[in-house]
Amino acid sequence: MRRILVKDIRNDKKVESQILKLLKKLTLDEKIAMIHAAGLFKTAPIDRLDIPALICSDGPMGVRCEFHNSRWIPTGNNDDNVTYMPSNSALASTWNPELAKRSGHVLGEEARGRGKDVILAPGINIKRSPLCGRNFEYMSEDPKLTASIAVPFIKGIQENDVAACVKHFACNVQETDRHMVDTIVDERTLYELYFPAFKAAVQEGASYSIMGAYNVLNGAHCCENKALLDFVLREEWGYDGAVISDWGGIHKTKEAAEVTMDLEMSIFPDFDNYMFANPLKEAIEKGEISESCVDSKVRNILRLMFRLKMIGKQKDKRKAGTYNTPEHRDIVLHTAEESMILLKNEKNKLPLDRKKVKKLAVIGQNAAKIHSDGGGSAEIKALYEIAPLMGIKTLLGGNTEVIYEPGYYVPEKRKTFDHNWQEKSLDEIEGTDIGFLFRQEDTSPEALARAEAFRKEEEEKAAQKEKEKQLIHEKNIVLFEQALNAAKEADEVIFIGGLDHNYDCEGSDRESMKLPYEQDLLIEELLKVRKDAIITFVAGSPVEMPWRDKAETILWSYYAGMETGNAFAKIIFGEINPSGKLAETFPAKYEDCVTAKNGQFGIRGRITLEEGLYCGYRYFDKENILPAFCFGHGLSYTKYEYSNLSIKQEKNGKVKVSFNVKNIGKMAGAETAQLYVAPIAPKIDRPVKELKAYKKVRITPGRSGKITLTLSRQDFSYFDTDIHGFTADVGDYEILIGASSDDIRLKGVYTLA
Repeated sequence: MRRILVKDIRNDKKVESQILKLLKKLTLDEKIAMIHAAGLFKTAPIDRLDIPALICSDGPMGVRCEFHNSRWIPTGNNDDNVTYMPSNSALASTWNPELAKRSGHVLGEEARGRGKDVILAPGINIKRSPLCGRNFEYMSEDPKLTASIAVPFIKGIQENDVAACVKHFACNVQETDRHMVDTIVDERTLYELYFPAFKAAVQEGASYSIMGAYNVLNGAHCCENKALLDFVLREEWGYDGAVISDWGGIHKTKEAAEVTMDLEMSIFPDFDNYMFANPLKEAIEKGEISESCVDSKVRNILRLMFRLKMIGKQKDKRKAGTYNTPEHRDIVLHTAEESMILLKNEKNKLPLDRKKVKKLAVIGQNAAKIHSDGGGSAEIKALYEIAPLMGIKTLLGGNTEVIYEPGYYVPEKRKTFDHNWQEKSLDEIEGTDIGFLFRQEDTSPEALARAEAFRKEEEEKAAQKEKEKQLIHEKNIVLFEQALNAAKEADEVIFIGGLDHNYDCEGSDRESMKLPYEQDLLIEELLKVRKDAIITFVAGSPVEMPWRDKAETILWSYYAGMETGNAFAKIIFGEINPSGKLAETFPAKYEDCVTAKNGQFGIRGRITLEEGLYCGYRYFDKENILPAFCFGHGLSYTKYEYSNLSIKQEKNGKVKVSFNVKNIGKMAGAETAQLYVAPIAPKIDRPVKELKAYKKVRITPGRSGKITLTLSRQDFSYFDTDIHGFTADVGDYEILIGASSDDIRLKGVYTLA
């Protein structure tokens, strides 16, 4: 197989010389201390040589609280509250790279302000199934959009002398059996769908570090995968940054030591027994592993430290960060405002006129619920979080009577720290190199005992769920009645429901796309009483909306950070014109999804991505399935008209595409125009169309904005497995300009010579 190599992008020779000098001074014990954790989030310092500890922290929604060094228990201090940022899903919904950079700067500055060296963000895995529990941490189903948001976000982080750690490399597409599931993906799909955003992150974003995923990819764990780490990442992409394992992602000492995996992190407190600790030293002393493997890892970590000005002559010039500033909160508010998506506004119900609303009924648990403290490693100890109900009340200022009814019952889940979820999440693999506790090939008494214990635990969980469902139903009888009575008496009704971090959560996938807590039943009844009720959601993943044809108005918000409520209220009452667009397809029902059709999701042992390239809108286009709301969809309080498409080839071989967008409404707004390329009569199987460029423009009423987008030959290419590289077939390609993937306004044809 022919490899396409890029030029190695090493630091300057002086730095490499200093790295070599330090390396020669380090003992084997000191080198090993630098490549595995000495705490839950940090390595050991080498005081003798003035090499500090490398300190990490979770992102991507803010810098996580402080934990005790060897216990998953918060220290309990009051100095680690931080800015709670919009989720990556919310950020991608802005379709605004400039705002992505500013958001990245906030995260980087707060990480530095908290004394961190590496922030574990952004998450850029492609959203393959709407049921993935961690989708709220990721950006999009599309590699182009993901890359265009991730690259400036990374640059924003790193301009604060903090390393981004882009994750999870690669194909971490489900949480079920996440430590051991073998994800089988063909080469073309990897290079066209699952690799591009990571390639852009390391080559264009210059991410100083990258995190290996938990899962197995084509037969080898990602953190021990020679093809993935040595050939693709290092050789083809020329990466010279540091590779960090996900916490507990390394299973075998020799396999991980002999690939370019630089730093082992895990969640257990027996740091000296990590694979890169005593087991590695013993293997080196026995001659089973070369010490040169350790040297290459230490070089990459030292290079990271030089880049962060942690060591060397530049360390006195390292930037000092800060956290919880008014400027940070302003950026969070702006991002939240641009992230919210008006899915439907059939009779122009929105925006509401605050002066005309004397009595407002707000119904739904997510009106008042706080989301910052959940979700797994994305949980944040927020300085504050304004929920929608507070935002609405604050904006209305007391002149409107606001009646709040929870509407539906959500069982309270109390947090305890006697048995942390993260430690529990790796119980199944502690002390074993075989992974999930009832792999069929393992019939040892220990494995069988673990399997039996697991089955009993699952049975207990199922029984508890049934009890919980019954309790919810009983409680809802009363809550429904109270909500409906409030709706009948109000001038306007806003329902605020959706998901929470019992469903959008690391470590588990959703069982279905249906709304929990019997919300669909409540919405159906609510629309019978008030057909003009405004239906809104706060959530991290698409949900089924079986009543959507009956609803006139639907507004969607991802977890949008500490200013969610203020942004929400500003959009509802017209102080902000919504401009968010969906970065993922919202299916009408889960059965329409490719993962439902092929069954290759949420199962243990092995999943095969049989659909290949046909993920998200690519699949819906191919099968001609109408989604509830398509990729790129998002309405405004004004209207836009597209015209004057021009397609010209430049002398440098680039293709210049220009057109006009005019605001023909009465309110200033921002429109994201999207460019899709559709091959006409392709020689091989290719998606119907693919996003290749976009631009967001702000336009006042009656004015036009000229948009110019540039395409390169790469934008017409596909990955040819025979030559192991991208190629573009000559021929005709349709250039589609639209307000969404299904709302195409302009068409033209370009002939590739």
